[in-house]
Amino acid sequence: MTKSILITGCSSGIGACCARGLRARGWRVIASARKAADVAALRANGFEAVQLDYADPASVETGLANCLEMTSGTLDALFSNGAFGIPGAVEDLPRGALAEIFETNVFGVHDLTRRVIPVMRAQGHGRIVQHSSILGLVTLKWRAAYVSTKFALEGLTDTLRLEMRDTNISISTLNTGPVTSKIRQNSIPLFEKWIDWENSARADQYRNGLLKRLYEERGPDPFELPPEAVLKKLVHALEAPRPKPRYYITTPSYFMSTAKRVLPTRALDWLIAKG
Repeated sequence: MTKSILITGCSSGIGACCARGLRARGWRVIASARKAADVAALRANGFEAVQLDYADPASVETGLANCLEMTSGTLDALFSNGAFGIPGAVEDLPRGALAEIFETNVFGVHDLTRRVIPVMRAQGHGRIVQHSSILGLVTLKWRAAYVSTKFALEGLTDTLRLEMRDTNISISTLNTGPVTSKIRQNSIPLFEKWIDWENSARADQYRNGLLKRLYEERGPDPFELPPEAVLKKLVHALEAPRPKPRYYITTPSYFMSTAKRVLPTRALDWLIAKG
């Protein structure tokens, strides 16, 4: 029988690539996006699609219900992919900014995961793949909002993986490094909404550093890979007889995960600060 998967965040980038790639491999892909226009575009491209906004609990509930209606109440896999960033120094992050990003990157992902587990328990199997980041293991300056959500997701996912050992539901985490996506462009409106950089004690650092990175087209980051690199690891997590609990994607992901394990904190801080 054709296996089914719900993928979130399919409007572009990694989610769109994985939806296309898994469909080509014979999976029944139910793609989701936050905006109605993006859902319509997915359907125009031949996908079964549902609207699902992590920040809206009603949308999470309805989106999953619509997905399960399509699949007659079963779901073989979930790939939680959608997330966004709010660039800015920690001292400039208002409480509301953290509340907004946690609603999507953590609370919404957790809500959807909890709702999927009973379905997988009832059918006796399932695979849940959470899209984290190398920034769920180490940090970088100016990325505190995103980093803090990924650290939280790591904690939830690691605990869930231990708790699911007595079931036939496997839990895997993808830790990506630089992969081609629109996360930088998508973060600009949120930066402008929340960060009062001109009145920050770090205004000159914003002007000479972060603003250039945000607003100037600088080409790909060093070691950047296309989204197909994520698809390759996702396929293994979904189809291997014994999926790995964690998959590293890109050279920086492998390197920094090792550095975190072997280096003292001061040495790791020095290494990250050097870039």
